Amino acid sequence: MNNYKQIVPSLLSADFAKLEEEIRAVEKSGAKRLHLDVMDGHFVPNITFGPIIVKAIRKLTDCHLETHLMISEPEKYLKQFIEAGSDTLLFQIEAGQNISENLGRIRELGAKPGLVINPPTKFEKLEPYLDKIDHLLIMTVNPGFGGQKLITDVIEKIKRARPLADKYNFRLEVDGGVNLSTIEQVDKAGADLFVAGSAVFGDSDPGRNFQQLEQRIKT
Repeated sequence: MNNYKQIVPSLLSADFAKLEEEIRAVEKSGAKRLHLDVMDGHFVPNITFGPIIVKAIRKLTDCHLETHLMISEPEKYLKQFIEAGSDTLLFQIEAGQNISENLGRIRELGAKPGLVINPPTKFEKLEPYLDKIDHLLIMTVNPGFGGQKLITDVIEKIKRARPLADKYNFRLEVDGGVNLSTIEQVDKAGADLFVAGSAVFGDSDPGRNFQQLEQRIKT
C-alpha cells in the first residue's frame, strides 16, 4: 500500500448548508487533505469564496488545506489566504506575472508554494519553476466548473511530470473528472494526489465514496 497517494476531497462540491458534517464524514474515512477552489469571476467565469470562508473552514478541521487560486493577479491576495489558514497555496501559471517572486513570497509567509497548469498550456512553461515548488497541480479539465469529464490528452502531461516530481521532490496532483471510472488512468500515469469533488460529495454518503476511490489507488 502506498500511503503517499491520497484522495483530496474538493469542498466546492460539498453541501455548504451542512459543511461541517460533510468534512467530518470524509475525515472519518481517512481524508488528510481538503481542496479549496477560489474563483473570481474574471480568470474563470464562476465565483466561489474568499479568505473569510477559508478561515471558517480552518476552524472546522485539522486537515491540510490546499487552496487553489483561480484568480487574476494572485500576488495581491497571497498573504490573506495564508493568514486565513491555507497550508498549501496554489496559483495558475497562466495568471502569474511574477511567478518566481510569488512562489518565494508564499514560502516566506509560511505556506507551501505550488503551481497549477491548465490543459491547453504547454508543459514547457513550468520548467523554469520546478525547483521552486512543493506542489504541482495538473488540471485535467478546463477550470471554472465542477462535474466535467476528464480530458484524456492531459495524461501525457502527468507522465512527463512524474520523473520531475521525483527529481525536485514536489507533490504531483490531478484535478478534474476524477471518479471511479478514471482514477486508475491518472494513478498509472504517476499522480499521487487526486482531487475529487462530485465523485465524493455527489450523493448522501461522501465517506463511502471517499473510501471507494481510495481503494482504487491502494490495491
